[in-house]
Amino acid sequence: MNILVINGPNLNLLGRREPEIYGRGSYEDLCAFLQDYAKERHCGLEILQTNHEGTIIDWLQDRSESVDAFILNPGAFTHYSYAIRDAIKAVPRPVVEVHLSDLSQREPFRRVSVLKDVCAHQIMGKGFQSYSEAIDWLMKGQ
Repeated sequence: MNILVINGPNLNLLGRREPEIYGRGSYEDLCAFLQDYAKERHCGLEILQTNHEGTIIDWLQDRSESVDAFILNPGAFTHYSYAIRDAIKAVPRPVVEVHLSDLSQREPFRRVSVLKDVCAHQIMGKGFQSYSEAIDWLMKGQ
């Protein structure tokens, strides 16, 4: 299985931005963790990060024929990006929405995901393990 991980805005600041919420591990730590985890499971994995909504949409559209699935941490776009929602709905591959923190325990505006209904699955609140659970879920065939 080949999976593309797409990380949205501010994920590049992991370890520096609100570590009490997002953890002390850096973005580089997350990428190394995921690459090791995927390698142990013989899973192809590419990891990308952007702070731009349109780039996420482009990656979903452009890569939908070359990967088997997506893991998406949309960051703040979770709560209002109908454009990303439409892109997810249009791609013929499963998209798993992941979050490091538990949205249900956050500020009221963060508790709503406009993407959840069009994603194949949602995992949140488990730090880096949110991503590893997404890999496992996808590899089990959903």
